[in-house]
Amino acid sequence: MFSLYDPILRPALFSVLLVLFVIWESLQPKRDRAFARLTRWTGNLGLIVVGSVVVRLILPIAPVGAALWAHQNGVGIFNVAPVPVLVAGALSLLLLDLLIYGQHRLFHKVPLLWRLHRMHHTDIDLDVTSGLRFHPLEILLSLIIKVIAVVILGAPALAVLVFEIVLNATSMFNHANLALPQRLDSVLRRIVVTPDMHRVHHSIDSSETNSNFGFNLPWWDRLFGTYVEQPAAGHAAMTLGLPIFRGIKSVGLWNLLVQPFVEDSPELKPGADSKEGGNETSPPS
Repeated sequence: MFSLYDPILRPALFSVLLVLFVIWESLQPKRDRAFARLTRWTGNLGLIVVGSVVVRLILPIAPVGAALWAHQNGVGIFNVAPVPVLVAGALSLLLLDLLIYGQHRLFHKVPLLWRLHRMHHTDIDLDVTSGLRFHPLEILLSLIIKVIAVVILGAPALAVLVFEIVLNATSMFNHANLALPQRLDSVLRRIVVTPDMHRVHHSIDSSETNSNFGFNLPWWDRLFGTYVEQPAAGHAAMTLGLPIFRGIKSVGLWNLLVQPFVEDSPELKPGADSKEGGNETSPPS
């Protein structure tokens, strides 16, 4: 059932949410833009097309399909252990989110993986499309990791489908250029990663880049000591992105696709000294 409807349901929900977030952040923006939307969106949205083609050609099995296969063949912890399906579903959602948190930290720590992931961080504006700005090779690796985890867990297909939909939605939400009331943000960030919380992660300050790794749940950052409440410079004044691949090098589909394979020297923001940021061809430390 889910293998048939997943390819239809997810793109439909994705499209609706994308439009809603675009409208919302247009009415209630947090920060001024450095680039016009069209300049950035051609690259950011183009990555979705390229990523979808790469994934479909190289690894056509989706995590939901992997869950169905595991269930049919009695593979995985929850398909062997006598665990109620609701408990298995809830635990699967929680453990898959923890996996994404750990994977995110790994992509910051390992130099080869950082080369793929740093393209996501070279966006010097943040908006809803930034939540879609991932290199196709990173998307492929992430999908492989999720498929393996789903099979090992024996996660219920419905739980996996819900997780994939929620992950897409929260990624768009926490990258959106939204000005939420401070009181609302302080409440929401106890149960979900908010735009203000995740924006810290995109700071040019490497100590802030290595914080707030969560996508869905904020609990892992608090539990593992990677939580930073606010950027030191404040949300209005903070500089986003990395010291490299700034300006025109941070936009355009081709520029984004080749970033993992080229070197670039640090380009510090105006007035910054050489201590800030450093050479981001290596993971920020």
